Formats: sequence, C-alpha cells, structure tokens
Amino acid sequence: MIKIAPSILSADFANLERDIQKVSSADCLHVDVMDGAFVPNITLGVPVLKSIRRCTGMFLDVHLMVDKPARYVEAFARAGADMLSVHLEADHPTRILEALHTMEANGVKKAAALRPITKAEAILPYIEGLDMVLVMTVEPGFGGQAFMESQLDTIRQVRAIIDKYNPACELEVDGGISPKTAPLVVEAGANVLVAGSAVYGADDIPAAIAALRG
Repeated sequence: MIKIAPSILSADFANLERDIQKVSSADCLHVDVMDGAFVPNITLGVPVLKSIRRCTGMFLDVHLMVDKPARYVEAFARAGADMLSVHLEADHPTRILEALHTMEANGVKKAAALRPITKAEAILPYIEGLDMVLVMTVEPGFGGQAFMESQLDTIRQVRAIIDKYNPACELEVDGGISPKTAPLVVEAGANVLVAGSAVYGADDIPAAIAALRG
C-alpha cells in the first residue's frame, strides 16, 4: 500500500492545528526540522513538536535536517516523534550509529536520509537496523522545489538494497512529489510519499491525498 505523508512545511504555521486536521486522511504527518547549518533554512524545534503531538494522534514522521543529529534525537523522541530520520551526510558514521541506537533506546522507529549527492550504497552499513530509508528528490532546505528525475535511479538502487537486506524496511521519497511524479517514484520502488504543496495547495485536500495514492 502506498502511504502519503503531508509535509507541514507547506502548512499555515499561524493555523497549524487546523491544517494538521485538514490532512487527517493521510497515513502520517511529515515534520521537517531544519537548523540553518546542515541546510540554509530554519523551521521548528522541540517545543513546536510537543504542541503538534498534543493536537493530533497521527504518526509523526520527523525529518531531522540538522548537523550532528545525535545531539537531538532523545529530545525529539520525548517530544512525541514516532519516527526520526537522520541524514547520513550530517555526521561521522559512528555518530550516525549513535543516533540510531538512541532512537531504539527511546522506542522510536529509525530512518536514514540521503541527499541527492549521496549514493544508495551509503545505507549499507545501517540497512539491517532501519525501519525506513528516505531518498530526497530535491536538495533539502526549502519546499516547493522541482523534482530531480535523476534521483529515480537512486530510488531503484535503494529498493534493491532493501529487498536484499531488509525487506520490511520502507522507502520514502521527499521532494517535488505531485500527481505527475508520484507514479514515477512508486514505479521505482517507493512506498511512502512526502508531499507538501501538492497537498496543501489543493482545493480539495482529501482528494489530493487520494490521488497521490493512485
């Protein structure tokens, strides 16, 4: 089954609870955390995630686009994250392992994220312990960017690695997802689609979510 994860990066932050309720027919909520260091943008932190957790029972898929993410994993887990994604480019491999171990100790699902510059093989040291791999199809940092079709090869390669080493692992794609690009990433092997403007920019949000599922 294809899962849809609306990104609150495209929501109205002045009416965040309202906009979270608008996407209640989706499978989970994608929460982008940016620190202004790993990516050139700043979004939200632990206090906002705590507020989100209080106003929804949706599964919270929290994407840490932050430098040295091991420092923040426990705080975001305690704030209510159900899954945390850390970028493999954000620290030394031993510290990425530390972040993943901290997730497990705090009872949250574990995910590794790849920027477009990163090859699929980078997940090999971690794959057997992951619940999800996130492949970015834009450069992380800002919503509303154009889909990078070249990343379809990376998605296919990640799918092959997952199928070989950890078939239960999910494959999420984030960046430029729309009714036009969603079938491409699903064909390439993705089963979780992050969508921001394609959902929040629609006149009929439940219909937009259903259309992305296919």
